[in-house]
Amino acid sequence: MSMFVAAAALLVVLGLGITLYPLWRARPLLGAGLGLALGLATLAIYLAIGAPRALDPQQSRPPQTLADAIVQLEAELQRDPRQIEGWRLLGSAYTAENQTQKARDAYARAVALAPDNPDLLAEAAEARALATDDRRFDAQAVRMLQHALKQQPMHQRARWFLGIAHRQGKHPAEAAQTWEPLLGVVDAGTAASLLEQINGARQEAGLPPLPAPAAAAPPGLKIKVELAPALAARVPAGASLFVLARQADGRPMPVAVEKLAATKFPVQVVLDDGDSPMPTAKLSQLERVQVLARISASGNAMPQTGDLASAPMVVQVRGNAAEIVLRIDRAIE
Repeated sequence: MSMFVAAAALLVVLGLGITLYPLWRARPLLGAGLGLALGLATLAIYLAIGAPRALDPQQSRPPQTLADAIVQLEAELQRDPRQIEGWRLLGSAYTAENQTQKARDAYARAVALAPDNPDLLAEAAEARALATDDRRFDAQAVRMLQHALKQQPMHQRARWFLGIAHRQGKHPAEAAQTWEPLLGVVDAGTAASLLEQINGARQEAGLPPLPAPAAAAPPGLKIKVELAPALAARVPAGASLFVLARQADGRPMPVAVEKLAATKFPVQVVLDDGDSPMPTAKLSQLERVQVLARISASGNAMPQTGDLASAPMVVQVRGNAAEIVLRIDRAIE
């Protein structure tokens, strides 16, 4: 660092010397005084708005502990406080360090930047509860959970936490009502323990218990993929067919996808939770999805120029027994 500062100082002196040389020859005292003043001003500006700590090798080392990571993340967010994921990560780190009030505040900063993100809203509500002595969801946490469910009605964590909040608030009937839709989307083991909680709340509310649900297949989408005859000659040998469902707003990561050989058409597939590439994002958790089909010459999952595709179609997930027809009739430019 000292070598860098010395070199920088030398460059400043040389630059000012060349610039002020004519003035120094004519009026030596004025030229020297002005050069000194400009040099000091340059140093003052750098110390005020620059980043001298960035020159310290210690600052470029990866954190060795979670506490070190928190310090670095705090410094980064002080420099640029509009990083949503930064505040979210800091909140998670604070939670791991049992700094619950700091975690609550960090998540609040993230929610202020992304007020409609259901995952973030659920995490922020949980952080508010963890920051209290009795782990209770306060009114603001409840509003966060309710808003999360407006954005994604079957958000599992938000529903679970909202049910807990209702039960904490001595509203067991509302708790049971909030939890009951989850029985159709969670796995069998989770459904059994969830049913116990629901029936406990129903008993508190003076309601009869729910019977154990019969085993049922998760919702699936029946899809028929057709190929426009005019494009049949453009399907190369060895091409792959991707049939996928993604969130209705068109976010690229699919919630269900199947890959088949593009050999004959029409072809029929069923997309369900077993086709999810991510265990935390399942087809059955969504009310509506966007479905489409694409033929890839390279077999690459990412769309590429020259691929053949259908128009995206938004469909309902639950109760959709009708066959969805996708027609591949265009080339991706």
